[in-house]
Amino acid sequence: MALKLNAREQDILDGKSGEVMAKVLKTLVLYGEAFGAEKMVPVDSNNGHLVTSFGLSVMKPVYELMDELLDAGVISGQTFSVDPRPLDKNVPSNLLQDIFFKVMYSKQDDYDEQLKRMGLMNEDAYTCTCYMDEVGNIPKKGQILSWAESSAVVYANSVLGARCNRNSGIIELFGSIVGCVPYFGLLTDEGRKASWLVEVKTSKKPEAQILGSAIGMKVMEDVPYIRGLDSWIGQELDQDAKDYLKDMGAATASNGAVGLYHVEGLTPEAVELKEDLLKEDAKVYVIDDDELERVKASYPIMWKNKKANPKLCFVGCPHLSLKQLNDWTDRLELSLSEAGRKKVDVPTVFTTAPAVLKEFNKTERAGKLKEMGVVVSYICPLMFMNNPLCGKMPVMTSSNKLRTYTSARYYTDREILERLSGKVRKQ
Repeated sequence: MALKLNAREQDILDGKSGEVMAKVLKTLVLYGEAFGAEKMVPVDSNNGHLVTSFGLSVMKPVYELMDELLDAGVISGQTFSVDPRPLDKNVPSNLLQDIFFKVMYSKQDDYDEQLKRMGLMNEDAYTCTCYMDEVGNIPKKGQILSWAESSAVVYANSVLGARCNRNSGIIELFGSIVGCVPYFGLLTDEGRKASWLVEVKTSKKPEAQILGSAIGMKVMEDVPYIRGLDSWIGQELDQDAKDYLKDMGAATASNGAVGLYHVEGLTPEAVELKEDLLKEDAKVYVIDDDELERVKASYPIMWKNKKANPKLCFVGCPHLSLKQLNDWTDRLELSLSEAGRKKVDVPTVFTTAPAVLKEFNKTERAGKLKEMGVVVSYICPLMFMNNPLCGKMPVMTSSNKLRTYTSARYYTDREILERLSGKVRKQ
């Protein structure tokens, strides 16, 4: 093989650790060779992160593969978190949807058991924001990861300074099992340099989801170096800045294919290396107020009745942080009070990590949010929406990721609040 292996890796490939382990490594080697990798490098993070959490009945090959691994005693070399579950009985749904979901996700319990046996961190580790303090899967700067899930990978690379490629499902599990991954792309110094200089020249703080969408659709899979954003969100990675970058990054990764971005004066590598991160031939993309308006206006409306009033609202894709839950509760309470209302005008679901939800439920705000008619859930709204029944519903969201992958319609945070408080009822 063109990819060079060390003695341990060669022994595994030769079958000295068993036939199944040899298959795992061979898969990673072929994956690396496809992208021009010349060697494997050790995974040195504490935990992995898997993207496949949903027990779809059609995913029979995945369950068979997991059984083959488990039967051979080939389990993850590190514990891992995994993306959110697709279902929660507390989320508003009708009888037909309930029946459909039961059939669609008929393997959920079985697959959950496989994940536990394979090395799941704990029962609260089902989230796309595994890097939240309450969850605890927080890699350090420079650590090599074997993760999948686009929004988690771009956050780990950009905000935390870890190193991970945009792996697919199962590939990330294989890296955790064998303890090494192919060395290419965003694992390399050269691969982390920016080929785009994005200059933010707006008159006000840009909406994170729209800014990320604009960047993602422009640079696609390239690395952007963002200048001017720190004037709006500061030069300290406090929780507000992390939450902003979480949502912006998710939009860059879903509306494009960004796996890493640098923010001048803010993200770790940009603070350390500054303009040395820019390639000499970097292209320039200027984002001003007009450009953001153009991007937002370009979003298609996928609802069957484009003038319908929303019947469901999702906030939190990626999952909300504890601070975001608190802030949304306060803002919603104020908006409803101003409108002379006590409950939301549209059935609403805020999503967050199970561990974050436990902490939120200890606060007074949890009771207030429930009184306002909002459900707080641990589900993945994307997987809840990604079926023919939900596809026909007029669902609104403040997530550009959810808008991209489903028929949900995008609204800014302010527009969401106006609709939930009944200040705006017609399109």
